Amino acid sequence: MIAKTSSCSINGIDAFVVDVEADISMGLPVFQIVGLAEASVRESKERVRAAVNNSGYRFPMDRVIVNLAPADVQKTGSGMDLPVAMAILGASGLVLPDAMAPYLLSGELSLDGRVKPVRGILPVALTAREQGFKGMLVPADNAEEAAMVDGLDILPVSRLSQVVEYFSGHGHIPPFVRNVVHDSRTVPSNAAGDLSDVQGQAHAKRALEIAAAGAHHLLMTGPPGSGKSMLAKRLTTILPAVTFEEILEVARIYSVVGGLEIWKKESGQRPFRSPHHTISDAGMVGGGSRPMPGEISLAHHGVLFMDELPEFKKNVLEVLRQPLEDGRVTIARAGIKAAFPCQFMLVAAMNPCPCGYLSEPGSTCTCSFSRIQAYRSRISGPLMDRMDIQVAVPRVSFASLVSREKSEDSASVRKRVMPARQIQLKRFDSTPVFCNARMGTRDIRRHCRLDRDGQRLLANASDTLMLSARAVHSILKVARTIADLDSSADIQVGHVAEAVQYRGFDRETGSTGNG
Repeated sequence: MIAKTSSCSINGIDAFVVDVEADISMGLPVFQIVGLAEASVRESKERVRAAVNNSGYRFPMDRVIVNLAPADVQKTGSGMDLPVAMAILGASGLVLPDAMAPYLLSGELSLDGRVKPVRGILPVALTAREQGFKGMLVPADNAEEAAMVDGLDILPVSRLSQVVEYFSGHGHIPPFVRNVVHDSRTVPSNAAGDLSDVQGQAHAKRALEIAAAGAHHLLMTGPPGSGKSMLAKRLTTILPAVTFEEILEVARIYSVVGGLEIWKKESGQRPFRSPHHTISDAGMVGGGSRPMPGEISLAHHGVLFMDELPEFKKNVLEVLRQPLEDGRVTIARAGIKAAFPCQFMLVAAMNPCPCGYLSEPGSTCTCSFSRIQAYRSRISGPLMDRMDIQVAVPRVSFASLVSREKSEDSASVRKRVMPARQIQLKRFDSTPVFCNARMGTRDIRRHCRLDRDGQRLLANASDTLMLSARAVHSILKVARTIADLDSSADIQVGHVAEAVQYRGFDRETGSTGNG
């Protein structure tokens, strides 16, 4: 007899439906799984056999063949255990195969028949909805995650016997009722601190506000202890509220890597990732024999903070260039190709020199000119070009540190950022662009027109600083954002002048490179 259930396998952050077919025929006792299954799926044979027997049922002592279709695509993950077991029990006549048809099953089985949680249940739920399934049977610990997807009956199960009783008509599984607490995630929390914690640094805070308003990449340079890391960690507190659609996109990525609960607990607003400078290029952009998301994808719709930027490996820095432009990275392996979204804000911090005290009043720099040049050359011109805002963060004076004057808090800054973002959303309505930093050449020509004085100022800056075309476009994007913060339909010469001031490295070197 043949029975069939439906499940899903993960490729990158996407899921595809897998038909699990079981056939039981007379012959020597054999249990075989075919259909290009990886090791974790092949090993399910022993888990399924033990779980069926220990749940009070009889595993067929005949020839059992399980086919995973489509047969030419590799199947991964331990979520195949439950559908394989139910297909076999359906083929043995214990449950009705037709009853299982409207549902998609996913779950790992323990030897005693318990259903354990699996990774990637959110992409599976999205695929189940797209393919028209009525509902899903998922591990109880995954029910809340699966219920983020509307339009599906999510049936949480904790034991194999519970599933058998449901599909044999002798039991009932109440659908999981989603608590609408997820909407509260659009409200920022103070988990990352507040901008008022940072004393002084008015110029850097202004740069942070502009970066948040237009989603621009930001580079901060300054001596050790000047507040660069504090400023970066508080950027998420002034960013626009994350929408439920963005929550789904981010949760989809964290679901695949098994870090969804950690993200939900630690992130009050948008993702904030701060990898160590020893990270590999695969850890940064993603990779592995079975491609998994990297740090840039885990920072999707959030912030990627790279402290001590020149200390990162050269190849790690260079692999960032294309994702910064495209907002997407594709990882190809033998027979596998996966694409991961990575629309993030890059915020980097570095010292002005190896010792950190170059041009710092009251401090003596011990670095030679050649050493300083070698230190800065670790960051290529093309990567530096992509840093829209480059701002100096000098040492905070003692008077500012002990001042009782209250600094502006994150909520006040965010009240200015939100209207600017709303202007951009309206401007780019019905287009893939959602912020000024993502404008292409055509968008820049259309929305960043300058008057005669603005053109003259930008031309002088371009000639004096030997700016590349990308750097000029960065200045125009930042000027557009500054104008949006001022609720100005046109870019004024003052907006251009302020944008030029945020090209700190260009002013120091006179060149950014043209790569």
